[in-house]
Amino acid sequence: MEGNGGGAGGAIVGLISLVIQLGILAVVIAGLWKLFAKAGQPGWAAIVPIYNTYVMTQIVGRPILWFILTFVPCINLVAMVLIMIDLAKSFGKSTGYAIGMILLPFIFIPMLGFSDAQYGGPSFKG
Repeated sequence: MEGNGGGAGGAIVGLISLVIQLGILAVVIAGLWKLFAKAGQPGWAAIVPIYNTYVMTQIVGRPILWFILTFVPCINLVAMVLIMIDLAKSFGKSTGYAIGMILLPFIFIPMLGFSDAQYGGPSFKG
């Protein structure tokens, strides 16, 4: 009985998919690295899981409670949306830009990191 030969084709598609995903991840990390550096934080923090969220809360001026809220199921979604809105505003961008960062981070985060947008300080006061 002959095989259908789909194994090799599936492996190639899987490999191509992996390469594309890693490319997108690299672009987002590079954008975050530049964004952190603009805000006076260490760029390498972008590649450290959990710590990068902590640094992001520091950049936007949110209290430590907001970092803790990112670990609470369901609440973490709301907390991250508000943090992203504050992040956009900290760089002089609108809420619409923040929505772009949430829905299409592989486009909007590198755009913010590599653009001439300057960090204006935390947008959250209080």
